[in-house]
Amino acid sequence: MAERTPAPAVTAPTSTAATASPASPTAASAAATADRGRVADERVLRDVVLWAASLVRQFPELAEELAPGRTAPAGSAPRAPHPGRDELIRAERREALLLEQRHGLAVPGHGAAPIRLHISDAIRDITDGVVELEEAVCARLGLPRPRRAGVVERLRRVVGLLDEIAGHPVLTRHVRDEIRRMARRCARTLGEAETVVRVSGRCPWCDSVSLRAFPDRRAVLCVNPACVCTDEACGCQDDPSYRHLWPEDEWTELADASGARTEEIEAAMDDTKETSC
Repeated sequence: MAERTPAPAVTAPTSTAATASPASPTAASAAATADRGRVADERVLRDVVLWAASLVRQFPELAEELAPGRTAPAGSAPRAPHPGRDELIRAERREALLLEQRHGLAVPGHGAAPIRLHISDAIRDITDGVVELEEAVCARLGLPRPRRAGVVERLRRVVGLLDEIAGHPVLTRHVRDEIRRMARRCARTLGEAETVVRVSGRCPWCDSVSLRAFPDRRAVLCVNPACVCTDEACGCQDDPSYRHLWPEDEWTELADASGARTEEIEAAMDDTKETSC
C-alpha cells in the first residue's frame, strides 16, 4: 500500500485583538502619537487666543493713527498754503468717507492733515481678512453666514467658536496662521515695540543664551533665528519669523531644562524696561 502523507496541521488564525492588545508596543506607540497630537492641537488653539487678543487690542489704534494732529509752535508765522492743498483735502475727504462706509471707522481729527495711506491699506487688509476668515469658519462648520459686525466683534465670535473649530485640525491651523499674520501687520503698521527682558539660562532646543521674557504676552521666547524645535505644531517649523514660545504653565519645565529660575521668569514679566534682543 502507498504510504499516506500526513495532512498539514490547521493553524487557528491569530485574532486582531490579540495582535494589537492595549499592552502591545504598537498600541502604546499609537497612544503616544495621539497624546502628542492632542498637545499640539491645544498649543495651536492657545496661539489663536493669544494672537486674537493682540489684534483686538491693537486694531482700534490704527484709526487713531490715520490722521495725526499737527500743531504749530506758539508764535510761529502761518505757513503758505501748499500748491496742491485743496486737492489733498478733497482726496482725504473721499478716503475718509470710503473708510467710514466700508469699515465703520471715523477718522479722528479730520481736517487738512493728509491721511496716512499705508495705515488705511492695513485697515482694509485686516478688515477684509477677518471678514473672510469668519465666513470661511462658519462655512466649514455648517453655520449660517455671520451677520455684519466690526473687526473686534468678529474676532471675538471666531474665538467663541474654538471648541467647534478644534474638531478640524486643518481649519484650526488656518485660523491661527491668518490671525497671526494680521496681528503682525497691525503691529508693524503701528511701529509698536514690545517690551523684551533678558532671561538667564540656555534654550533647551538650540542651547544658545537667547531666552527672552515678553511681559505683554506673559511668555518666554527663544529669539535665536536659527532655533527650530521638534514640535510639528509649532510655528517655528514653517515660519522663519516665528519663535518657539513657552506660556506661563510651562515656565517650571523651561526652568528645569534651561538652568533659569522660575522666580526670575516671573519677575521678568513685571519688568517694564526694554532690553536688546
